[in-house]
Amino acid sequence: MEAAIEVQGAVKSFGPIRAVAGVDLVVGQDEIYGLVGPSGAGKTTLIRMICGLLKRDAGKVRVLGHPIPEEKRKVEGRLGYMPQERALYRDLSVEENLLFFGQLNGMKRDKIRKRTAEILDFMRLTHLKRHLAENLSGGEKQRLSLACALLHRPELLVLDEPTVGLDPALRQEFWKHFHELRDHGHTLLLTTHYLEEAGRCTRVGFMRAGKIQAEGAPAELRARVARVQGGTPSMEEVFLSFASTEGK
Repeated sequence: MEAAIEVQGAVKSFGPIRAVAGVDLVVGQDEIYGLVGPSGAGKTTLIRMICGLLKRDAGKVRVLGHPIPEEKRKVEGRLGYMPQERALYRDLSVEENLLFFGQLNGMKRDKIRKRTAEILDFMRLTHLKRHLAENLSGGEKQRLSLACALLHRPELLVLDEPTVGLDPALRQEFWKHFHELRDHGHTLLLTTHYLEEAGRCTRVGFMRAGKIQAEGAPAELRARVARVQGGTPSMEEVFLSFASTEGK
């Protein structure tokens, strides 16, 4: 089965700063792959290259079998992207935002209407559908952002810090949605600062200084650290272990 995402030797610099420094990454279909690391590690830059929003300086990126950004248009209807900064139109209602993003992804109006009702119910936003986006709470805006990314039923969902700023109960709810999506055949690539969330992914990549320094299933990574340190390490202890040794 072809991988959903393949990255080989990806490099991206901004002036003298090398944000992504030769990353190799493969995300299989039906995975939840988590990129974990501190601010400035290069996570957002990497996923923006994967989505075709930034042109790489070197290396190769393939998404759903297509080179990116060269064939970006061929995957647009199959890819859903939720940026870290909420890409909502403040002066549009919840329902109008979904209509706009549906049209942006090439959906027909009648299909958008039907799907909007489904996604509003799924994200528990039906009672807010006529409210302006600017009047929503932070958690409601996060749910609407995710709804906009999900509306066209993308095969691949790329989420940049989707749970940042959410209360623990809402974060739990988001992760329930993520696993439901995976169960229905979707692939997810997400970034997070919350190390306990890494344990909920099928595979994790610890990113630091523009490189993925270690990756694997959470249980596998814990076992690797336990063989050296003993005990049953948490994901935070795993991350600190790889960070202190620079992945060696």
